[in-house]
Amino acid sequence: MEKFYVTTPIYYVNDVPHIGHAYTTIAADILARYNRLKGREVFFLTGTDEHGQKVEKSAQERGHTPKTHADLMVGNFRNLWTKLNISNDTFIRTTDSEHIKTVQGLIRILWDNGEIEKRQYSGWYCTPDERFWTEKDLVEGKCPDCGRAVEQIQEENYFFLMSKYQERLIKYIEDNPSYILPDTRRNEVLGFLKNNTLGDLCISRPKSRLAWGIPFSFDKDFVVYVWFDALVNYYSATKYLTPPKGVRSQKSGVGSENLQHPPASPLNKGGIKGGLTLNSDDWWPADHHLVGKDILTTHAVYWSTMLMALKLPLPQNIFAHGWWTVNGKKMSKSFGNVVDPNAMIGKYGADAFRFFLFREVPFGLDGNFSEEALINRINTDLANDLGNLLSRFLTMAEKYFESKIEIPMGDTTEINPFARECINAMHTAIDDENYGHWSHLRFNIILDAIWIIVRAANNHIAQKEPWKLAKSNTEQLKFVMFNLWNAIRLTAVALHPFMPDTTKKIWKQLGLKSLADETRQSFGSEKYPEIFKWEWTPGYEIKVSKAEQLFPRIEVKKEMQREEKASAEPEAEGLNLITIDDFLKVKLKVGKVISAERVKKSNKLIKLQVDTGEMRQVVAGIGNVYAPEDLTGKKVVVVTNLQPAKLMGVESQGMVLAATDSDGVLSILTTEKDVKEGAGIK
Repeated sequence: MEKFYVTTPIYYVNDVPHIGHAYTTIAADILARYNRLKGREVFFLTGTDEHGQKVEKSAQERGHTPKTHADLMVGNFRNLWTKLNISNDTFIRTTDSEHIKTVQGLIRILWDNGEIEKRQYSGWYCTPDERFWTEKDLVEGKCPDCGRAVEQIQEENYFFLMSKYQERLIKYIEDNPSYILPDTRRNEVLGFLKNNTLGDLCISRPKSRLAWGIPFSFDKDFVVYVWFDALVNYYSATKYLTPPKGVRSQKSGVGSENLQHPPASPLNKGGIKGGLTLNSDDWWPADHHLVGKDILTTHAVYWSTMLMALKLPLPQNIFAHGWWTVNGKKMSKSFGNVVDPNAMIGKYGADAFRFFLFREVPFGLDGNFSEEALINRINTDLANDLGNLLSRFLTMAEKYFESKIEIPMGDTTEINPFARECINAMHTAIDDENYGHWSHLRFNIILDAIWIIVRAANNHIAQKEPWKLAKSNTEQLKFVMFNLWNAIRLTAVALHPFMPDTTKKIWKQLGLKSLADETRQSFGSEKYPEIFKWEWTPGYEIKVSKAEQLFPRIEVKKEMQREEKASAEPEAEGLNLITIDDFLKVKLKVGKVISAERVKKSNKLIKLQVDTGEMRQVVAGIGNVYAPEDLTGKKVVVVTNLQPAKLMGVESQGMVLAATDSDGVLSILTTEKDVKEGAGIK
């Protein structure tokens, strides 16, 4: 059976998931679902990057071990993927013991093969980015990536001899045009390699400076540099997290705990000098690495040369997608305009959000996100075009034929112009062998083709006027209804990877069985043409459902007024001053947490009983960072004169203050010394 392996980057565990994380992961999900429908054996990998100084620092600030901190934070991603209906086959964490063994084994191979050297190094180090820079890299003496202060460090470290692969990598990229896509990104990488001297890559940190990392197996004083560790995940997962041999992936959930894993393969017993060996059962190499354009160099240069040194084949493709701006501005926590996918799903549904991201702009270009644009897409494409088509069809079926679609008698072998238009559009949408839209990730073109079918069907209704045929020509009306049924069926098949829940509803309303099972039987290579079948056995009846609204129209003006009120831009610094009298209106007291428990049906909210000189109940949105048992006995700062409010049906009689660090991670405020509960704060 043909295999297909797709990956997202592993996401930094300290991050709060945003639209960028969702964008890459939904794209991988779309590819995985399409290839499952093609009958391929699929392995779809995502996960989290959990080592490094920032994780260690955040854990220390919260009084946790780094692993406990990562365990608490990883749920942010797992929960979002469930809400977005992401069908990953497994979820890798760089703290997995088997991943750690693989990283150590690969470094040992590189060391034994002379691909790594230990040497003295002096450079400028940026702690937030966990990266060294040379003097010429700095911008006004600061980190060129994040703009923050750097410190000069001189120390001994291990270096991967990346520089020796510069010319070989240039030739490989030139000889394999589809290795890096889109072409603009490929040209960027080639320009970088041809116009710069590639240095060697520092792949270690002294344990005296960073304890939280994978230790070198042959030098316990050093841990592995976080980027080397993270990149290896794409290969290490194929050793211990892949679906069992011969079992096609049909996953719809999240997490490696749902798979039965085969034992991890040995790295290279008895053959270290020759590099690694692969056999036909291995999932490596990946078909697609999907990454944001900001980490393209890391994948196209670092990872590619690492694989060359290990004598492993390179992935088939690295695709670097664009960024999302918000209302024309760069997303930034300081601007307060970071798009929360959880909020969008809550307001508009997962399928509408998924659809918008890939309908709006080509995958390789930057896009602008606004709720107004999202609402307009929902109203125009989903409510007016698709939803209205299905509703009109089902309503007419009920009115004219008691919800039964009869395959008309007579010559059904002649393809009519409407059928031909739909079938041609269907070929454009799913026939990758002839059109190449899927292999080049042209999602917007695929959706354009699907909407040719949707709009053709709506035009067919307008042209044939079924309400008139019902009075004069019942047999002709049967042909019209059958044509519409077929067009909607094709739409559901082609749209399924993008909108899995919606298309299952459509399929069910059309009177058909499981969409995934039915399409997989005819979508694979052996019966591929059957998906385009327009002729059916004459006289056969299909019982369809009554019309149910898929996408209600949204009042743009009303919704935008809410958005503007909720996301009013913060005033410029220094212009939003308050008087001392304003400040004194806020009553702050020291409180002691007596008990804590999670609010039912919420991953974020924790109900606290706090002693502030009097007992009060406070609901705090800190459950993604703190476990209830870690809060009992802690001293906190509480706003005590807020109007009581209900959160998830639980009354809150105050607010616990917390700060957000540069990574967006919350940390509750406390006092330097042990101050008695109830003490006022001035």
